[in-house]
Amino acid sequence: MKVLIVYYSTYGNVYKMAKLVAEGVREVKGAEPVIRTVPELIPQSVIESRDDMKAGKQMQKDVPLVTLDDFKAADAIAFGTPTRFGNVSAQLKNQIDQLTSLWFEGKLEGKPAGVFVSTASLHGGQETTIHTLMAPLLHLGMIIVGVPYSVKELFTTQAGGSPYGPGHIAGLDSKRDIDPQEATICRALGRRLAEVGLKLQNK
Repeated sequence: MKVLIVYYSTYGNVYKMAKLVAEGVREVKGAEPVIRTVPELIPQSVIESRDDMKAGKQMQKDVPLVTLDDFKAADAIAFGTPTRFGNVSAQLKNQIDQLTSLWFEGKLEGKPAGVFVSTASLHGGQETTIHTLMAPLLHLGMIIVGVPYSVKELFTTQAGGSPYGPGHIAGLDSKRDIDPQEATICRALGRRLAEVGLKLQNK
């Protein structure tokens, strides 16, 4: 079974989280992660004027853009986004808005879905962003999967991560590394999406 991990990342932090979610997927026998990104909306001239943005794009240069066929082929889907003023990034929302044909045909109904996010600050809107993104996923008929408290790092994390989904605090300069607890919660989401997806296949 395939777990699609579709994300947007400006500086590379959400991309790093996507790779950790993929590690969790690989822990489940029979599960395969598929990492995809979405089209950029920031003008190239702006990106070229910023060393941090250029570095982030260089890091992700080999990641393919997601297609509708990727969504159709997926048995479970993880959506990753940085927070923009407590909300989903325009880039990921733009991609979700293009899923109308799949919504109309019911192609995503019954598929497990989870969300992971990155913010600059501790109270930068991680939970509001996840909750906001859950709304269109419910409209698409997907089954929301979070991170249960059997993942003990939820009790001890001093940065990102909640039962609603993994989170990362990147810092004001977007250079803070993903810490071990944040990483564990990322892997937990990937593992749980794969496990739930397999259970639904075998029902």
